[in-house]
This record gives sequence, C-alpha cells and structure tokens, in this order.
Amino acid sequence: MTGPIKVPVKVHPRVFAALGADLVTNDIVAVIELVKNSYDAFAENVYVRFLTDPATGPYLEIEDDGHGMSRDVIEGVWCVVATPYKEQERLVRSGRRTRRVSGEKGLGRLSAARLGKRLSMVTKTIDGPCWSVDVDWSALAKIDDIAEAGVSLSEYDGDFRQSGTSLRIYLRTQWSEDRIAHLRENLSRLVSPFDRLADFHIFISVPTTPDAVPVRIEAETFLSKPKYHLDGRFDDDGNLHARYSFSSISEDKSRDTAVKPTWAHILNSPVGKKMHTATADTPCRCGGFDFEMRAWDIGPDDTGEIANRYGIGRRMVRSAIRAHKGISLYRDGILVLPKTDGAADWLGLDLRRISKMWTRLSTSQIVGYVSIGAESNPEIKDTSDRERLASNGAVSDFEMLLTAAVSVLEDERDKDRPGHGEEGQATNLFESLAPGGLIGKVREHAKRGADADSVVADLEEFVARVEATSRTLQRRFRFYSQLATVGTVAQMLVHEIRNCTTVVSRYLSSTEVGTEPVEEERLQKEWQRAKRAVQAMERLADRFLPLSSRTFRRGRRRASVEGCIRECLELTRGSIIHSGVRCQVPQTDTVVPVDPGELATIFLNLITNAIYWLRGVEREKRAISFSVEARETDGRIKVEVEDSGTGIEEGEGEQIFWPGFTKKPNGIGMGLTVASELVASYGGVMSTRASDSGAVFVFDLPTGE
Repeated sequence: MTGPIKVPVKVHPRVFAALGADLVTNDIVAVIELVKNSYDAFAENVYVRFLTDPATGPYLEIEDDGHGMSRDVIEGVWCVVATPYKEQERLVRSGRRTRRVSGEKGLGRLSAARLGKRLSMVTKTIDGPCWSVDVDWSALAKIDDIAEAGVSLSEYDGDFRQSGTSLRIYLRTQWSEDRIAHLRENLSRLVSPFDRLADFHIFISVPTTPDAVPVRIEAETFLSKPKYHLDGRFDDDGNLHARYSFSSISEDKSRDTAVKPTWAHILNSPVGKKMHTATADTPCRCGGFDFEMRAWDIGPDDTGEIANRYGIGRRMVRSAIRAHKGISLYRDGILVLPKTDGAADWLGLDLRRISKMWTRLSTSQIVGYVSIGAESNPEIKDTSDRERLASNGAVSDFEMLLTAAVSVLEDERDKDRPGHGEEGQATNLFESLAPGGLIGKVREHAKRGADADSVVADLEEFVARVEATSRTLQRRFRFYSQLATVGTVAQMLVHEIRNCTTVVSRYLSSTEVGTEPVEEERLQKEWQRAKRAVQAMERLADRFLPLSSRTFRRGRRRASVEGCIRECLELTRGSIIHSGVRCQVPQTDTVVPVDPGELATIFLNLITNAIYWLRGVEREKRAISFSVEARETDGRIKVEVEDSGTGIEEGEGEQIFWPGFTKKPNGIGMGLTVASELVASYGGVMSTRASDSGAVFVFDLPTGE
C-alpha cells in the first residue's frame, strides 16, 4: 500500500461570479462597497454616474481622486483573491492625515463581478504612470483552470486626473429611476450625517449624457435639529454619561437634563434582565463607544410642523428620515450597518415596540449614530454578508447597551409628551372604571333620602361606562395581538421568501440569455429548486392572505392539525437542522374548523419558542414531539407540544401567557399571548403541564362535528 499523495486544491474562475452573488447581498450593497474602496484610497470626492453607450449599452462609472494604484499594487493586491493587504495595512495616510480602511474582505472586486459582465479600470498614482485594466468576467468563467485566468493590463495614454481611479462597469441590466433613488438614500448614510467627514464627499448623477451636473449627497437641514435628542457615551465599564434635550418645533418649550445610569443599574433594568446573556458580575465586554440619537413624532400634524418650519414638503420630511432611519453603526467614521433597508432594524426596535406601541420608538422615528473603533471595540464585528453583527458576548453587551440608551430616550421623551398617544388615553379609560364617583353619588342620594330609582339610574350609567370601556380594551388587545402576530409571522415570511427568491434568482442566472451553455443535469436541478421555491411562496400566500382581509371571518376554512404542524416544521426547517432538533409528528389526519393561517400562527409560535430553548441543552437531547387526541366527552381534540428544552420555572406556568412577559433577549413577550388568545377565540384553553424535562403546552380545539 502506497503512502498518501498530495492532491492540489483548485479554484475555478467562476469563483468571482459565485462569491459576488453569495457574499454581496444585492447590487446596492455592491455599489456601496466600491464607494468604500474610494474612501480607503483617501479620495476626497467620489462620483457615481449611470451612463449609456449606444454601442455597449448601460454602464456604471465610479470615479475618485484618491491615491490610485501602482502596477505593483494592481498585480500583487488587486489581482490576488482574499489578499490580507488591508488587514495588514489598517491605516492609509495623506500628508499628516490618516484614515482607517473600511474594507478587509475583498468585496470590491466581487462587487464589480456581481454588477456587470465586464470591467474597465483606469488608475494612477500621483508620481507614477497611468494604468488601464480590463476584465471580462464572462470570459473568465469559461476558463477551466484558474492558472490560465488573467486580466488585461496596459499603460493608459489618454487624459486622466493627477491621481485616482475610475471604474467603468458594463451593467447586466439597466437600473430604473426608483432603484437609483434607493441607492442614493443608502449612500446618504454611508458617512455619518452627525459627524461629517469634511474631506469625503459623494456625488451622484443619472444622465443619459455625461454633461449632467452631479448632485452632492447630503442630509436635510432639519435632521440636525431634532425634537428629542440624546447624546452621550458608554465608558469601558458600561456606564452611561449622556444628556437629553427636548426642543419644541413650533412652541417656545425646551428641556435639558443629564442621565447617568451605571452598568449595574442597566443590568437590573427591564432591558438588562431580558438581554444580558452572562452572569450579573460579568464586566462589560464590548468596550466604550459614543452615540447620538435624534427622534421625531411623525404623525400628520408633526410632519406638518417640520415642513412649515423648514420650508419643505411633508413627503420630503418622511423621505429624509427614511433615508437615515434606525440606528447606523460606523467604525472609524465609515458605515458598518445597515447597508440596505432590509437591515435597518438590525437592533430589533420595531419588534420591541409592539408590546408598547405608543411609547416606544420605531425605526421610522429615530435617526441614530453609533461610533465604534477597530482598536477600541475589536470584538464588534460584522458578518461576511455585511448585513448584521457577528454573535459573541461583546456584541450581546453592545446591543443591550444601545437598547438601554433607546429606552432612556423613550422615557425622557414621554415626559415631554403629556397626554399624548394611546397610553395616556388608556390611563383615562381605567380611571373611568374607578368606583369612587359612584359611591359618592349613592351617599348623596342616601343623605337626601332619594328613592331606589335614582340609585339604579346611576348604577346603570356606571355599568354602561364599564361595558364601553371593556369593548374598547378588547379592541385594543386584539389590535396588539394582530400586531404581534404580524411581527411573529413576518419574520418567518421574510426568511422564507428570501430563501425562495435566492433559489429563483440562481435559476434565472443559469438560463440568462448570453451566458455560457449550462449542463442539462445542473439546469434540471436548479429548475426543480426554483419550482419548489415558487410553490412554497404560493402556499404561504394562500395560507395567510385571508388574515389580511378586512372581511375575514372565522369558520370559513378548515385545516388539518397534523398537516399544519408539518408545514410549520418545513417553514422552520433551517433552524431545526441548524440546531439539530428531532421532531415527531403523528401520522393521523385530524381536520378542525380553524383557519389555517391562525392555526399556523399558533404552531409557529410554539415551535420557534421550543427551538430557542432547546439550544440550552445538549445537542443529542434536543427534540420536539406532538400529539393529537380526540376527546369523546366534549367533541373537542387535545393537542400537546412537548420539547426537551430547559423547561418552565416553577410559578411561571401562567405568567408566560401574560402580555410582555419574556425571558428572551430582544423578546417582546407577545408570542404565547397571541397563541393562547387564538386558542381562546375557538373556545379552548392553552396551559402548561408538568414534565420531567422540558416544557409541555396543552390546548384544545373544536372538531366541528
């Protein structure tokens, strides 16, 4: 028997297109990555132009006045995949000024490969020759051996600026006006509007000819003068040092106060109790950082105030806030998160707001800036797709502290909004139930010797008020429940639809006109995946569409309990596989007169809840089992959902169904409330049952027989 032989590892030239599609989330992120490369090259100005060549079609031009590249850098860095150059050269210098580079994963070249079929680059250093680089990504993909792959490099003999780089990317598709407007909004937050870099400016133009005047991307003036403002810093120990200020837009009212909660205070606050993942004596792990948060009320009257004060349209007010909405995270002055609208709520503010709709801030009301540093916060890292932060202890503490700061802003804001919003009205509703006024009237009647009819009249008035208040509270609770249902189901829908569209996009790319011939077997495989993806989206639409209708009525549709369980397990399949959970579903088929969308909401809440808590036990012990049993006594069925997770603490069997009660970090405490209320709407009760290990949820449903 011979010894082991050395087999070389090869990379196919298609890696550029494949990694560009997978690591760069979308085309807008791709353009942002290329603009960030201009920042890393110490450019002061970068121009983004969408142009059209009659001979070659639409193209994107990104030109900067940065340092440019020498031949050695082109050959030894730009042409080397996954080079550690930027990791080793963290700082770029220009005279006495320095910048910390924003890129380190080589996404610039991958972005260019994603955006277009061909790249033409011209680059020049201040004291060197000008170079031209041409890359045909489609031609590269057809080469079998990467050793034979290459780019065309030559000296450029045309006119060019003193130094800098110009990229011309021949686009695969024409960009629409809406898409370019969306890009402009995302570029506007690339550099913080609060701490503007005076030496970095972004311009964009959308002409059909090169003569159009480029427009500088800037934030609206009113964004610098918020109604509610919190500015401060968390030190290395997690203590907050901040100032809150309030300034009315149309009235002469203002307030300013210092807020200084300590790390210990934050850990003992509702935010800390929900989100802190370590022991109480664990020191802050994320490092100190600065932040600033600006907030507005955005009702019609509020946006009208802003529009009148600054002489702009109401639509512009909402558009400007939307362009910067949420919390933007900057590392050494350049944007880390979010890169797209889909990641704008990376801190989870909108889901958090559901349980306190009228006091908490949504991403559409707040423009926040957080400044971290590569040296001061080394463990706060973003993932390869640049859409979220990596999961570790430092990030957990960081997100908890930021959420605590938002909570401080909300608490102070409430003090400057007396009687505003539904929370104040809810207080008035409960005050209307106080019996003090009725008792006083009865005593007055007694003193005057009034007859029973007078007392009865007052009692009837009080009862009518109680009944009206009860109806109002019921409507509000249904409203909160519907919002929570939307939050729970929307997460699943977004995840599933993104998975489906990725598969469909991959299939469409495989069959795109003008691409290289594809193998029949691979094409069939991608076609089957795309077909299943489309069918999955159609099933989701069929299941949940009726719930969105104002004419929705219960009892019109029926559902199979076991079938619904299997569908919900399929929807959460990714999490189940990732967590190593074993699932057991009865082979029976029990049909109930329950709307499929509502039944799915019940099971999705229970399944996702079980998956979360199963992560706290050993992988080989993780399991979820379901049982469905007919009850002959009352013509109903009993359903049990049992998991082998960490279980329910003693005394919390009822509390877990209360609105707002949760032990999950970033949890909103409405999932089990919604599930139990849906069961109750069909005449059933959801409860917990004692178990040797894990948690057991039991509920009943009608059979309709």
